[in-house]
Amino acid sequence: MMETTLHVKGMSCGHCVSSVKGALEQLNGITSVEVNLNTGEVDVNYNDSRVTVEEMRNTIKDQGYDVVE
Repeated sequence: MMETTLHVKGMSCGHCVSSVKGALEQLNGITSVEVNLNTGEVDVNYNDSRVTVEEMRNTIKDQGYDVVE
């Protein structure tokens, strides 16, 4: 298992948290997602043979948020 922290801009409420968390949890290979609204950090545990960080970034962007490096 791998772990990464993505920095997401544009989240401002509980719905934003649910949207990002729910979308990531739909990806095959994600084992857990923790979203911190105050810091904009999204901690993801995942199986790197089943999902890539790029796929996670694209999924978040599809929800209308920006992922910053």
